[in-house]
Amino acid sequence: MDLKPKIYTTELDGETIKLEVSGLAGQANGAVIGHYGDTVVLATAVMGKNERDTDYFPLTVDYEERFYAAGKIIGSRFIRREGRPSDEATLSARLIDRTIRPLFDPRLRCEIQVIVTVLSYDERNDPDTIGLLASSTALMISDIPWNGPVAGIKTQSFKEDGSLEYQSFFAGPENKINMIEFEGKEIGESKTIDLFNKSQESINKLIDFQKKIAKEIGKTKIQVPLAATNPKLVELVHNFIIKDLPQTLKNKTLYELKDRLMEHLKSSGEPAENLKTVDQIFENEIDKFVHRAAIEKGERVDGRKPDQVRDLHSQVGLFKRTHGSGLFMRGETQILAVTTLATPSAEQLIETMETTGRRRFMLHYNFPSFATGETGRSSRGPGRREIGHGALAAKALIHMIPSKEVFPYTIRIVAETLSSNGSSSMASVCAGSLSLMDAGVPLPKHIAGIAMGLMYENDKKYQVLTDIQGPEDHYGDMDLKVAGTETGITALQMDVKNEGINIEIFNKALENAKKARLHIIETMKRALPEPRPAVSTYAPMILTLQIPQDKIGLVIGPGGRTINGILAATGNLATIDIEDDGKIFIASTDADAAKRALMFVTQIVKEYKVGEIVEGTIVKLLDFGAILDLGGDKDGLIHVSELKDGYVKKVDDVVNVGDRVRAKVIRVDPDGRIGLSLKGVG
Repeated sequence: MDLKPKIYTTELDGETIKLEVSGLAGQANGAVIGHYGDTVVLATAVMGKNERDTDYFPLTVDYEERFYAAGKIIGSRFIRREGRPSDEATLSARLIDRTIRPLFDPRLRCEIQVIVTVLSYDERNDPDTIGLLASSTALMISDIPWNGPVAGIKTQSFKEDGSLEYQSFFAGPENKINMIEFEGKEIGESKTIDLFNKSQESINKLIDFQKKIAKEIGKTKIQVPLAATNPKLVELVHNFIIKDLPQTLKNKTLYELKDRLMEHLKSSGEPAENLKTVDQIFENEIDKFVHRAAIEKGERVDGRKPDQVRDLHSQVGLFKRTHGSGLFMRGETQILAVTTLATPSAEQLIETMETTGRRRFMLHYNFPSFATGETGRSSRGPGRREIGHGALAAKALIHMIPSKEVFPYTIRIVAETLSSNGSSSMASVCAGSLSLMDAGVPLPKHIAGIAMGLMYENDKKYQVLTDIQGPEDHYGDMDLKVAGTETGITALQMDVKNEGINIEIFNKALENAKKARLHIIETMKRALPEPRPAVSTYAPMILTLQIPQDKIGLVIGPGGRTINGILAATGNLATIDIEDDGKIFIASTDADAAKRALMFVTQIVKEYKVGEIVEGTIVKLLDFGAILDLGGDKDGLIHVSELKDGYVKKVDDVVNVGDRVRAKVIRVDPDGRIGLSLKGVG
């Protein structure tokens, strides 16, 4: 086996990109090792030998994180190996899948699997960029039929304070964009259009790079049989359904129409082997009808105008005990979002190949089978769809969440899909925004989302649709989700079924999305115009205190004795979280307990100054004075000469144990000892 690699290099944003093709992974149809700086991935593409008996194209994309790539040994204490994919790995797999899938012929029935394995991660260069490029090149040089290549560009911009302004990933084939991931803090439409154009320029350069490689070493593509249809049967199906199709789509009775069609064909003596293709013919006929009606007449399935949003409903405060709740309905899509507030200790610990840290804002999206009127298993973890939709809604909201300094809570939203007929992820943004404000989270303004669709024939003949519902999503050519405030965009996500869109279509879609977004926000404002002035009484009260780092030990005490004593003094109704920088968070659902704990901590770290008046209880008498308890395990000495003016024969002539007195600080020694005086203090 010849392992000597053929090496191809180019540059991206001043960083060298290197693609290697050798005998490694030689049994795959195509394999490429991609280098982006010191980030290295292996991308393989394999096609099954036999056709599968399915009515869809069986493509799978897997993204495999390896902890060794980042020099880590993580996992549970008992299983030190990679487990199920992290959410981040799932999102990376979806990103590559969504970019390469439209370039396959959907009539393919041979299973195709693309696997991207991260071999090395330099913590600087994004594995997604090189993962997509290596996957595209592996498909290009393989014998698998595919209409690539594609490439993607990641762009980031930061503000002067170091916070993220926006982050984008645009991908697609030559002169088209077919996949977008974007998040930012109220970015204007003009900026995203500029990113579209600039990304396309860089993508085209990577396309040319791949074409040269494929021309030199690419294999001849296999001629794979495609799912075929009988022209006569197509005509029979068309003639039977065309008259009833408009009303059937409007009434959502496609299953009934299909049943009548099958009975008609059987009674007409149609051979059984032909009936296997009826489902695909039926779908194709609906697809043609929906496209033709929208493009030529501007007519939609439910009779709306192209830029019309369905009926809206917003509601908050649905439950007494939850911290915040919001219900958002758009047409038949219904999302119930519930916000829970917790202490900083409830932050999620993140440890993946790329990230080690904490997450204080979480959004989890659920999509039960009843949401579409179907049955199915419910006792399972989230699938790729749930993870993807939840991540998108979180991106839309997170940049409007106040900082920990302003609002120290850990925040979790759960978005429950009660009914779905188009864009439940964008409805989750709206419901999430309502529930956050209902919980008293000080959002500066509402965030709303809308899904834009497209019926496409060519670059000059198309129709952009606002607020797509089920059939328009299923049969349409684009799903562009746009979320943001009245000021700007906070999240974008786009998938297409054709090769991609141009800047004209993108511009038109953003323009209509903004109109819809403003309309939706107005309805949300009527339900709750601004955040509640305070958090729920069922949410913990959190008090914060910043102390010098060298005093952290004082608060904790030997073996945790001091801090445990404080908690015991509150009846263990409070919790205390101390961060490495000296920031203390005291929380309790009992306000008095939180305030007591804060008082104790304040006393412990208090720095006394000469001349300050203090108050405390006499706890001990000595021959030469008295000890005054100042709280927080601190005390001070009142020397006999400072008990009163004039001669004092015995200390107990002036004070006794248990007396509550006010004293003046007259001395603070470097070792912390405090001298007090009762003279001149009322």
